[in-house]
Amino acid sequence: KMNIILCPLQIFMAFTFMYSGICKSYFSIQKLVARGQTGVNGLPLWFVRFIGITEILGAVGLILPWLLSIYPVLTPISAICLAFIMPFAGVIHYKLKETKNVLTNVIVFVICLVIAYFRVR
Repeated sequence: KMNIILCPLQIFMAFTFMYSGICKSYFSIQKLVARGQTGVNGLPLWFVRFIGITEILGAVGLILPWLLSIYPVLTPISAICLAFIMPFAGVIHYKLKETKNVLTNVIVFVICLVIAYFRVR
């Protein structure tokens, strides 16, 4: 039963983080800000690239280990690691007075924790 809810959540989160990670790995900070990823403004480019790569790896970790049943424990670990990013992003968006983005960070945080919790069980 829970798979009916978890599968779409995992796929949605994987696509979300994959898109964000690819953008952060490829575009300049100015282009990212213009595309709505305002939280990277003021961060060093190397750190933005690092975040992007970790988001890509996390997105892969949300799907493949569970799907292939190869080290499926990596799926909840990936979800926890992706959730870990969200409070930091939320603080940045809060300082920028971007209430909508803070709310998005909270929702993503909760979804990642739900995935982690139910994939451990």
